[in-house]
Amino acid sequence: MRWSAGVCAVVALLVLGTGPAAADPALIGAPGAGDPYYPLDGNGGYDVSHYDLAIDYDPPTHHLRGTAAIEARAVQPLAQFNLDFRGPEVLMVTVNGQPAGFAREGEHELVVTPLLPLPAGLPLRIVVDYAGEVADTEGKGWTYAPSGGAFAVGQPHSASTWYPLNDTPLDKATFTLHASVPAEWEIMSTGERTRHEVRDGRLATTWETRQPVIGYLTTMAVDHFTFLETRRADGTPVLSAFAPESEHNREDEQRVPEILDFLENLYGPYPFEVAGGIYVDAVIPFSLETQTRPTYAPWADLNTVVHELAHQWWGDTMSVRQWSDICLNECFASYTADYLWIERIDGADVDTKYRDTIAKYRDDTEFWEYALADPGAGTEFTSVYYRGPLFLHALRKLIGEDVFFAALKDFVTAHRDGHASMPEFREFLQTRTSLPLRDFLAEWLDGTRAPRDAFLYPGTLGG
Repeated sequence: MRWSAGVCAVVALLVLGTGPAAADPALIGAPGAGDPYYPLDGNGGYDVSHYDLAIDYDPPTHHLRGTAAIEARAVQPLAQFNLDFRGPEVLMVTVNGQPAGFAREGEHELVVTPLLPLPAGLPLRIVVDYAGEVADTEGKGWTYAPSGGAFAVGQPHSASTWYPLNDTPLDKATFTLHASVPAEWEIMSTGERTRHEVRDGRLATTWETRQPVIGYLTTMAVDHFTFLETRRADGTPVLSAFAPESEHNREDEQRVPEILDFLENLYGPYPFEVAGGIYVDAVIPFSLETQTRPTYAPWADLNTVVHELAHQWWGDTMSVRQWSDICLNECFASYTADYLWIERIDGADVDTKYRDTIAKYRDDTEFWEYALADPGAGTEFTSVYYRGPLFLHALRKLIGEDVFFAALKDFVTAHRDGHASMPEFREFLQTRTSLPLRDFLAEWLDGTRAPRDAFLYPGTLGG
Protein backbone atom coordinates (compact mmCIF):
# COMPACT_ATOMS: atom_id res chain seq x y z
CA MET A 1 0.00 0.00 0.00
CA ARG A 2 1.23 3.41 -0.80
CA TRP A 3 -0.66 4.97 0.88
CA SER A 4 -36.37 -24.36 -0.62
CA ALA A 5 -41.55 -25.42 1.62
CA GLY A 6 -40.21 -27.90 4.20
CA VAL A 7 -36.77 -26.62 3.71
CA CYS A 8 -38.05 -23.05 4.12
CA ALA A 9 -39.54 -23.99 7.46
CA VAL A 10 -36.24 -25.45 8.58
CA VAL A 11 -34.40 -22.39 7.35
CA ALA A 12 -36.84 -20.09 9.15
CA LEU A 13 -36.33 -22.02 12.37
CA LEU A 14 -32.60 -21.84 11.95
CA VAL A 15 -32.53 -18.17 11.09
CA LEU A 16 -35.03 -16.97 13.66
CA GLY A 17 -34.57 -19.47 16.42
CA THR A 18 -30.87 -20.09 16.56
CA GLY A 19 -28.50 -17.61 18.09
CA PRO A 20 -24.97 -17.95 19.34
CA ALA A 21 -26.13 -18.96 22.82
CA ALA A 22 -28.00 -22.05 21.45
CA ALA A 23 -24.77 -23.82 20.56
CA ASP A 24 -22.30 -25.45 22.92
CA PRO A 25 -19.50 -22.86 23.27
CA ALA A 26 -16.96 -25.61 22.62
CA LEU A 27 -18.52 -26.11 19.18
CA ILE A 28 -18.45 -22.46 18.11
CA GLY A 29 -15.65 -21.17 15.94
CA ALA A 30 -14.00 -18.10 17.39
CA PRO A 31 -15.39 -14.78 16.09
CA GLY A 32 -11.87 -13.51 15.48
CA ALA A 33 -8.39 -14.73 14.67
CA GLY A 34 -6.84 -12.87 17.60
CA ASP A 35 -4.71 -10.31 15.79
CA PRO A 36 -3.45 -7.88 18.44
CA TYR A 37 -4.55 -4.86 16.37
CA TYR A 38 -7.82 -6.23 14.95
CA PRO A 39 -8.82 -9.18 17.20
CA LEU A 40 -12.23 -9.71 15.56
CA ASP A 41 -10.83 -9.88 12.04
CA GLY A 42 -10.92 -13.41 10.70
CA ASN A 43 -12.57 -16.37 12.39
CA GLY A 44 -11.72 -19.68 14.02
CA GLY A 45 -12.89 -23.24 13.42
CA TYR A 46 -12.15 -23.64 9.72
CA ASP A 47 -9.52 -23.08 7.08
CA VAL A 48 -10.36 -21.80 3.59
CA SER A 49 -8.65 -23.17 0.51
CA HIS A 50 -10.57 -21.45 -2.31
CA TYR A 51 -13.11 -18.70 -3.02
CA ASP A 52 -15.27 -18.91 -6.15
CA LEU A 53 -17.27 -15.72 -6.65
CA ALA A 54 -20.04 -14.92 -9.13
CA ILE A 55 -20.72 -11.18 -9.16
CA ASP A 56 -23.26 -9.25 -11.25
CA TYR A 57 -22.93 -5.48 -10.88
CA ASP A 58 -25.03 -2.65 -12.29
CA PRO A 59 -23.10 0.63 -12.12
CA PRO A 60 -26.05 3.08 -12.46
CA THR A 61 -27.91 1.58 -9.47
CA HIS A 62 -24.87 0.30 -7.56
CA HIS A 63 -26.76 -3.01 -7.26
CA LEU A 64 -24.57 -6.04 -6.70
CA ARG A 65 -25.76 -9.65 -6.70
CA GLY A 66 -23.25 -12.19 -5.53
CA THR A 67 -22.79 -15.88 -4.86
CA ALA A 68 -19.72 -16.81 -2.87
CA ALA A 69 -18.80 -20.51 -2.88
CA ILE A 70 -16.17 -21.10 -0.22
CA GLU A 71 -14.16 -24.33 -0.11
CA ALA A 72 -12.86 -24.95 3.41
CA ARG A 73 -12.15 -27.59 6.05
CA ALA A 74 -13.35 -27.70 9.65
CA VAL A 75 -10.40 -27.69 12.03
CA GLN A 76 -12.63 -28.34 15.08
CA PRO A 77 -16.16 -29.67 15.66
CA LEU A 78 -18.48 -26.88 14.57
CA ALA A 79 -22.09 -26.18 15.46
CA GLN A 80 -21.59 -22.56 14.48
CA PHE A 81 -19.00 -20.40 12.79
CA ASN A 82 -18.55 -16.88 11.46
CA LEU A 83 -17.65 -15.22 8.21
CA ASP A 84 -16.60 -11.60 7.83
CA PHE A 85 -19.07 -9.64 5.68
CA ARG A 86 -20.05 -5.97 5.52
CA GLY A 87 -21.81 -6.16 2.16
CA PRO A 88 -25.42 -6.26 0.93
CA GLU A 89 -28.34 -8.30 2.33
CA VAL A 90 -27.72 -12.03 2.72
CA LEU A 91 -30.45 -14.08 1.04
CA MET A 92 -29.42 -17.67 1.78
CA VAL A 93 -26.56 -19.73 3.18
CA THR A 94 -25.94 -23.43 2.60
CA VAL A 95 -23.26 -25.69 4.05
CA ASN A 96 -22.46 -28.82 2.06
CA GLY A 97 -25.71 -28.42 0.15
CA GLN A 98 -27.90 -28.14 3.26
CA PRO A 99 -29.64 -24.91 4.34
CA ALA A 100 -27.96 -23.15 7.22
CA GLY A 101 -29.14 -20.50 9.63
CA PHE A 102 -27.49 -17.13 9.51
CA ALA A 103 -27.53 -13.82 11.34
CA ARG A 104 -25.64 -10.53 11.01
CA GLU A 105 -23.93 -9.34 14.17
CA GLY A 106 -21.75 -6.34 14.92
CA GLU A 107 -19.90 -4.51 12.18
CA HIS A 108 -18.90 -7.45 10.04
CA GLU A 109 -19.89 -10.82 11.53
CA LEU A 110 -22.05 -13.25 9.53
CA VAL A 111 -22.89 -16.02 12.01
CA VAL A 112 -23.65 -19.33 10.29
CA THR A 113 -25.43 -22.26 12.00
CA PRO A 114 -25.25 -25.51 9.98
CA LEU A 115 -28.25 -27.86 9.97
CA LEU A 116 -26.16 -30.45 11.83
CA PRO A 117 -22.88 -30.00 13.71
CA LEU A 118 -19.79 -30.53 11.60
CA PRO A 119 -17.00 -32.89 12.70
CA ALA A 120 -13.41 -31.77 12.68
CA GLY A 121 -11.65 -32.49 9.42
CA LEU A 122 -14.82 -32.35 7.32
CA PRO A 123 -14.48 -30.63 3.94
CA LEU A 124 -16.90 -27.71 3.72
CA ARG A 125 -18.59 -26.00 0.81
CA ILE A 126 -20.19 -22.84 2.14
CA VAL A 127 -22.39 -20.96 -0.32
CA VAL A 128 -23.65 -17.46 0.46
CA ASP A 129 -26.15 -15.68 -1.81
CA TYR A 130 -26.50 -11.94 -1.32
CA ALA A 131 -27.83 -8.92 -3.17
CA GLY A 132 -28.45 -5.20 -2.79
CA GLU A 133 -26.92 -1.80 -3.19
CA VAL A 134 -23.30 -1.85 -2.23
CA ALA A 135 -22.26 1.30 -0.41
CA ASP A 136 -19.37 3.61 -1.21
CA THR A 137 -16.65 3.25 1.42
CA GLU A 138 -14.46 5.95 -0.11
CA GLY A 139 -11.31 3.90 -0.25
CA LYS A 140 -12.04 1.49 2.60
CA GLY A 141 -13.47 -1.23 0.37
CA TRP A 142 -16.04 -0.88 -2.42
CA THR A 143 -15.53 2.61 -3.81
CA TYR A 144 -17.44 4.56 -6.45
CA ALA A 145 -15.47 5.90 -9.40
CA PRO A 146 -16.06 9.34 -10.98
CA SER A 147 -17.23 7.69 -14.21
CA GLY A 148 -20.03 5.82 -12.40
CA GLY A 149 -17.99 2.63 -12.15
CA ALA A 150 -16.56 1.18 -8.96
CA PHE A 151 -13.59 -0.69 -7.56
CA ALA A 152 -12.65 -2.54 -4.37
CA VAL A 153 -9.58 -1.37 -2.54
CA GLY A 154 -8.42 -0.88 1.05
CA GLN A 155 -6.01 -2.00 3.73
CA PRO A 156 -6.21 -3.72 6.17
CA HIS A 157 -9.86 -4.35 5.16
CA SER A 158 -11.75 -4.19 1.86
CA ALA A 159 -12.88 -7.63 0.70
CA SER A 160 -15.66 -7.97 3.29
CA THR A 161 -17.51 -5.05 1.69
CA TRP A 162 -18.20 -7.10 -1.46
CA TYR A 163 -17.91 -10.80 -0.52
CA PRO A 164 -17.93 -12.94 2.67
CA LEU A 165 -14.62 -14.42 3.72
CA ASN A 166 -12.29 -15.35 6.53
CA ASP A 167 -10.71 -11.93 6.63
CA THR A 168 -7.33 -12.56 8.21
CA PRO A 169 -3.83 -12.59 6.74
CA LEU A 170 -3.40 -16.04 8.30
CA ASP A 171 -5.91 -17.73 5.96
CA LYS A 172 -4.67 -17.32 2.42
CA ALA A 173 -6.63 -19.07 -0.36
CA THR A 174 -6.84 -19.24 -4.11
CA PHE A 175 -9.46 -17.06 -5.76
CA THR A 176 -11.73 -17.17 -8.80
CA LEU A 177 -13.95 -14.29 -9.88
CA HIS A 178 -16.74 -14.58 -12.44
CA ALA A 179 -17.97 -11.02 -12.98
CA SER A 180 -20.66 -9.56 -15.21
CA VAL A 181 -21.56 -5.96 -16.06
CA PRO A 182 -23.44 -4.15 -18.85
CA ALA A 183 -21.51 -4.44 -22.09
CA GLU A 184 -20.50 -0.79 -22.22
CA TRP A 185 -18.29 -1.33 -19.14
CA GLU A 186 -15.06 -3.24 -18.61
CA ILE A 187 -13.88 -5.33 -15.65
CA MET A 188 -10.44 -5.80 -14.14
CA SER A 189 -9.33 -8.09 -11.34
CA THR A 190 -6.31 -10.03 -10.10
CA GLY A 191 -4.81 -13.13 -11.69
CA GLU A 192 -5.22 -14.45 -15.21
CA ARG A 193 -8.19 -13.37 -17.30
CA THR A 194 -9.54 -16.65 -18.74
CA ARG A 195 -12.86 -15.35 -20.12
CA HIS A 196 -13.85 -12.06 -21.70
CA GLU A 197 -16.98 -12.15 -23.86
CA VAL A 198 -20.11 -10.14 -24.57
CA ARG A 199 -23.48 -11.89 -24.77
CA ASP A 200 -27.00 -10.47 -24.66
CA GLY A 201 -25.74 -7.02 -23.81
CA ARG A 202 -23.51 -8.02 -20.92
CA LEU A 203 -19.79 -8.51 -20.55
CA ALA A 204 -18.80 -11.72 -18.73
CA THR A 205 -15.28 -12.24 -17.44
CA THR A 206 -13.45 -14.84 -15.37
CA TRP A 207 -10.26 -14.22 -13.43
CA GLU A 208 -8.11 -16.94 -11.82
CA THR A 209 -5.69 -16.20 -8.97
CA ARG A 210 -3.88 -19.53 -8.64
CA GLN A 211 -1.44 -18.63 -5.88
CA PRO A 212 -2.93 -18.14 -2.40
CA VAL A 213 -3.97 -14.58 -1.62
CA ILE A 214 -5.20 -12.57 1.37
CA GLY A 215 -8.65 -10.96 1.05
CA TYR A 216 -7.48 -7.36 1.01
CA LEU A 217 -5.21 -8.17 -1.92
CA THR A 218 -8.16 -9.18 -4.14
CA THR A 219 -10.09 -6.66 -6.17
CA MET A 220 -12.76 -6.06 -8.79
CA ALA A 221 -12.79 -2.85 -10.78
CA VAL A 222 -15.47 -1.62 -13.19
CA ASP A 223 -14.88 1.34 -15.49
CA HIS A 224 -14.53 2.43 -19.10
CA PHE A 225 -11.02 1.05 -19.15
CA THR A 226 -8.53 1.12 -21.96
CA PHE A 227 -5.82 -1.52 -21.91
CA LEU A 228 -2.10 -2.02 -22.27
CA GLU A 229 -0.97 -5.57 -23.04
CA THR A 230 2.70 -6.51 -23.15
CA ARG A 231 4.91 -9.45 -22.16
CA ARG A 232 8.11 -9.83 -20.24
CA ALA A 233 11.07 -11.40 -21.99
CA ASP A 234 10.26 -14.70 -20.22
CA GLY A 235 6.71 -14.65 -21.63
CA THR A 236 4.89 -13.45 -18.49
CA PRO A 237 1.73 -11.61 -19.68
CA VAL A 238 1.37 -8.04 -18.47
CA LEU A 239 -2.19 -6.65 -18.62
CA SER A 240 -2.89 -3.15 -17.35
CA ALA A 241 -6.01 -0.98 -17.44
CA PHE A 242 -6.58 2.76 -17.33
CA ALA A 243 -9.73 4.58 -16.22
CA PRO A 244 -10.70 7.57 -18.39
CA GLU A 245 -8.69 10.16 -16.49
CA SER A 246 -5.59 8.04 -15.87
CA GLU A 247 -4.12 7.77 -19.35
CA HIS A 248 -1.18 9.91 -18.22
CA ASN A 249 0.03 6.87 -16.22
CA ARG A 250 0.55 4.75 -19.33
CA GLU A 251 4.19 5.76 -19.83
CA ASP A 252 5.24 4.60 -16.36
CA GLU A 253 3.25 1.36 -16.68
CA GLN A 254 5.09 0.50 -19.88
CA ARG A 255 8.18 0.02 -17.70
CA VAL A 256 6.64 -2.86 -15.68
CA PRO A 257 8.73 -5.55 -17.46
CA GLU A 258 11.90 -3.57 -16.72
CA ILE A 259 10.90 -3.06 -13.08
CA LEU A 260 10.11 -6.76 -12.58
CA ASP A 261 13.51 -7.68 -14.02
CA PHE A 262 15.13 -5.30 -11.55
CA LEU A 263 13.16 -6.78 -8.64
CA GLU A 264 13.97 -10.35 -9.66
CA ASN A 265 17.65 -9.55 -9.44
CA LEU A 266 17.10 -8.43 -5.86
CA TYR A 267 14.55 -10.91 -4.52
CA GLY A 268 14.45 -13.95 -6.79
CA PRO A 269 11.99 -15.05 -9.47
CA TYR A 270 8.74 -13.14 -9.84
CA PRO A 271 6.29 -15.22 -7.75
CA PHE A 272 3.19 -15.02 -9.98
CA GLU A 273 2.02 -16.02 -13.47
CA VAL A 274 0.79 -12.63 -14.62
CA ALA A 275 1.43 -8.98 -13.93
CA GLY A 276 0.06 -5.52 -14.66
CA GLY A 277 -1.78 -2.68 -12.97
CA ILE A 278 -5.21 -1.10 -12.54
CA TYR A 279 -5.29 2.69 -12.74
CA VAL A 280 -8.41 4.25 -11.24
CA ASP A 281 -9.24 7.93 -11.36
CA ALA A 282 -10.99 8.36 -8.01
CA VAL A 283 -9.24 10.61 -5.52
CA ILE A 284 -7.96 8.14 -2.93
CA PRO A 285 -4.93 8.79 -0.74
CA PHE A 286 -3.09 5.54 -1.46
CA SER A 287 -2.24 2.93 -4.05
CA LEU A 288 -2.38 -0.75 -3.09
CA GLU A 289 -0.45 -3.88 -3.97
CA THR A 290 -3.46 -6.00 -5.04
CA GLN A 291 -1.88 -9.33 -5.93
CA THR A 292 -0.43 -9.58 -9.44
CA ARG A 293 -2.04 -6.30 -10.47
CA PRO A 294 -1.66 -3.31 -8.14
CA THR A 295 -4.38 -0.67 -7.96
CA TYR A 296 -3.04 2.83 -8.52
CA ALA A 297 -4.50 6.19 -7.57
CA PRO A 298 -4.31 8.90 -10.26
CA TRP A 299 -1.36 10.58 -8.56
CA ALA A 300 0.81 7.44 -8.82
CA ASP A 301 4.24 7.95 -10.33
CA LEU A 302 7.11 5.66 -11.24
CA ASN A 303 8.25 5.46 -7.62
CA THR A 304 4.76 4.20 -6.69
CA VAL A 305 4.88 1.54 -9.40
CA VAL A 306 8.24 0.27 -8.14
CA HIS A 307 6.92 0.32 -4.56
CA GLU A 308 3.74 -1.66 -5.32
CA LEU A 309 5.55 -4.16 -7.50
CA ALA A 310 8.13 -4.75 -4.75
CA HIS A 311 5.14 -5.71 -2.60
CA GLN A 312 4.53 -8.70 -4.85
CA TRP A 313 7.44 -10.22 -2.92
CA TRP A 314 7.20 -8.27 0.34
CA GLY A 315 3.52 -8.49 1.37
CA ASP A 316 1.86 -10.63 -1.30
CA THR A 317 3.66 -13.94 -1.83
CA MET A 318 5.20 -13.51 1.65
CA SER A 319 2.51 -12.08 3.90
CA VAL A 320 2.47 -10.82 7.46
CA ARG A 321 1.34 -13.11 10.27
CA GLN A 322 -0.28 -10.19 12.06
CA TRP A 323 -0.63 -6.50 11.37
CA SER A 324 2.11 -5.51 13.80
CA ASP A 325 4.50 -7.14 11.31
CA ILE A 326 3.68 -4.46 8.74
CA CYS A 327 7.31 -3.39 8.44
CA LEU A 328 7.90 -6.59 6.46
CA ASN A 329 5.61 -5.08 3.84
CA GLU A 330 6.21 -1.37 3.89
CA CYS A 331 9.79 -0.99 5.09
CA PHE A 332 11.03 -3.21 2.28
CA ALA A 333 8.83 -1.84 -0.50
CA SER A 334 9.77 1.69 0.52
CA TYR A 335 13.49 0.93 0.65
CA THR A 336 13.31 -0.74 -2.74
CA ALA A 337 11.63 2.23 -4.41
CA ASP A 338 13.17 5.10 -2.46
CA TYR A 339 16.75 3.83 -2.28
CA LEU A 340 17.60 0.80 -4.41
CA TRP A 341 15.83 1.85 -7.61
CA ILE A 342 17.22 5.36 -7.66
CA GLU A 343 20.67 4.08 -6.71
CA ARG A 344 20.94 1.36 -9.34
CA ILE A 345 18.86 2.87 -12.14
CA ASP A 346 19.38 6.61 -11.68
CA GLY A 347 22.84 6.54 -10.10
CA ALA A 348 21.76 8.46 -6.99
CA ASP A 349 24.07 8.76 -3.99
CA VAL A 350 21.84 7.09 -1.39
CA ASP A 351 24.43 7.33 1.39
CA THR A 352 24.15 11.10 1.15
CA LYS A 353 20.36 10.83 0.98
CA TYR A 354 20.46 8.78 4.18
CA ARG A 355 22.79 11.15 6.02
CA ASP A 356 20.77 14.20 4.98
CA THR A 357 17.55 12.56 6.23
CA ILE A 358 19.09 11.67 9.58
CA ALA A 359 20.46 15.19 9.98
CA LYS A 360 17.01 16.64 9.29
CA TYR A 361 15.00 14.37 11.60
CA ARG A 362 17.40 13.17 14.29
CA ASP A 363 16.03 15.50 16.92
CA ASP A 364 12.42 15.41 15.71
CA THR A 365 10.60 13.43 18.40
CA GLU A 366 7.51 12.94 16.22
CA PHE A 367 9.62 11.26 13.54
CA TRP A 368 10.63 8.53 15.99
CA GLU A 369 7.28 8.28 17.80
CA TYR A 370 6.05 4.94 16.41
CA ALA A 371 8.20 1.83 16.73
CA LEU A 372 8.85 0.00 13.49
CA ALA A 373 8.33 -3.45 15.02
CA ASP A 374 5.00 -2.52 16.61
CA PRO A 375 3.67 0.86 15.44
CA GLY A 376 0.20 0.28 16.96
CA ALA A 377 -3.36 -0.23 15.74
CA GLY A 378 -4.48 2.72 13.66
CA THR A 379 -0.91 3.99 13.33
CA GLU A 380 0.58 1.00 11.56
CA PHE A 381 0.83 2.91 8.29
CA THR A 382 3.16 5.62 9.56
CA SER A 383 6.82 5.14 10.47
CA VAL A 384 7.24 2.07 8.26
CA TYR A 385 7.27 4.32 5.20
CA TYR A 386 9.74 6.97 6.28
CA ARG A 387 11.87 5.26 8.97
CA GLY A 388 11.77 1.78 7.43
CA PRO A 389 14.16 2.67 4.60
CA LEU A 390 16.58 4.27 7.05
CA PHE A 391 16.64 1.13 9.19
CA LEU A 392 17.35 -1.07 6.19
CA HIS A 393 20.07 1.20 4.86
CA ALA A 394 21.82 1.26 8.23
CA LEU A 395 21.49 -2.55 8.44
CA ARG A 396 23.03 -2.87 4.99
CA LYS A 397 26.00 -0.77 5.99
CA LEU A 398 26.44 -2.69 9.24
CA ILE A 399 26.42 -6.26 7.89
CA GLY A 400 27.77 -5.55 4.41
CA GLU A 401 26.44 -5.61 0.90
CA ASP A 402 26.79 -9.32 0.15
CA VAL A 403 25.28 -10.51 3.43
CA PHE A 404 22.44 -7.98 3.29
CA PHE A 405 21.21 -8.70 -0.22
CA ALA A 406 21.64 -12.47 0.06
CA ALA A 407 19.70 -12.44 3.35
CA LEU A 408 16.80 -10.49 1.90
CA LYS A 409 16.51 -12.75 -1.15
CA ASP A 410 16.77 -15.94 0.89
CA PHE A 411 14.25 -14.81 3.51
CA VAL A 412 11.52 -13.79 1.10
CA THR A 413 12.10 -16.86 -1.08
CA ALA A 414 11.83 -19.21 1.92
CA HIS A 415 8.41 -17.76 2.77
CA ARG A 416 6.93 -17.84 -0.75
CA ASP A 417 3.12 -18.37 -0.66
CA GLY A 418 3.30 -18.20 3.14
CA HIS A 419 3.77 -15.89 6.10
CA ALA A 420 6.52 -14.31 8.12
CA SER A 421 6.88 -12.08 11.15
CA MET A 422 9.29 -9.45 12.33
CA PRO A 423 10.59 -11.69 15.15
CA GLU A 424 11.36 -14.36 12.55
CA PHE A 425 13.20 -11.85 10.43
CA ARG A 426 15.30 -10.69 13.38
CA GLU A 427 16.26 -14.25 14.26
CA PHE A 428 17.08 -15.03 10.66
CA LEU A 429 19.37 -12.03 10.32
CA GLN A 430 21.48 -13.15 13.24
CA THR A 431 22.10 -16.51 11.53
CA ARG A 432 23.73 -14.64 8.65
CA THR A 433 26.39 -12.70 10.53
CA SER A 434 28.71 -13.09 13.47
CA LEU A 435 28.11 -9.44 14.40
CA PRO A 436 25.89 -9.05 17.47
CA LEU A 437 22.64 -7.54 16.19
CA ARG A 438 20.45 -7.54 19.29
CA ASP A 439 21.05 -3.97 20.41
CA PHE A 440 21.10 -2.56 16.87
CA LEU A 441 17.76 -4.19 16.06
CA ALA A 442 16.26 -3.21 19.40
CA GLU A 443 17.11 0.47 18.97
CA TRP A 444 16.00 0.64 15.34
CA LEU A 445 12.90 -1.55 15.58
CA ASP A 446 11.65 -1.22 19.16
CA GLY A 447 12.83 2.25 20.04
CA THR A 448 10.85 5.47 19.92
CA ARG A 449 13.82 7.79 19.70
CA ALA A 450 16.82 8.02 17.42
CA PRO A 451 19.34 5.18 17.82
CA ARG A 452 22.78 5.92 19.20
CA ASP A 453 25.43 7.23 16.82
CA ALA A 454 27.12 3.87 16.37
CA PHE A 455 23.86 2.48 15.01
CA LEU A 456 22.90 5.59 13.07
CA TYR A 457 26.22 5.69 11.24
CA PRO A 458 27.57 2.13 10.90
CA GLY A 459 30.16 1.08 8.35
CA THR A 460 30.92 3.66 5.69
CA LEU A 461 28.04 6.02 6.55
CA GLY A 462 30.21 8.14 8.79
CA GLY A 463 29.12 10.29 11.70
